[in-house]
Amino acid sequence: MDRYAGKPFLKLLECYVLDAIGQLDDQQRSALQLMEPKLSKIYSMDGTWLEIVSKQMDIPESLPLQIRDIWEKYLAQAKDRGVAVSPNEFVMGFVDQNFPDI
Repeated sequence: MDRYAGKPFLKLLECYVLDAIGQLDDQQRSALQLMEPKLSKIYSMDGTWLEIVSKQMDIPESLPLQIRDIWEKYLAQAKDRGVAVSPNEFVMGFVDQNFPDI
């Protein structure tokens, strides 16, 4: 089953979290920046893709730093256990846990 079927905003939210943990790659960032005019039109608001996601979700300004702290603790725990870390798996778990209605 496609994780994003019927949930177009889910991918944007996951990219927001990837950006917060410093794991959004340049190709994704460029694609999102190119989408900004379309997102502005869809959501009837101006701003960058990050601002649009933040406004749509009513995300407090402090959340990206909180996400980054959680990520760094997650990395430290994984290192202590000798476990490989997948940023995408972390992001999916974080979004599923904290934004279950998306």
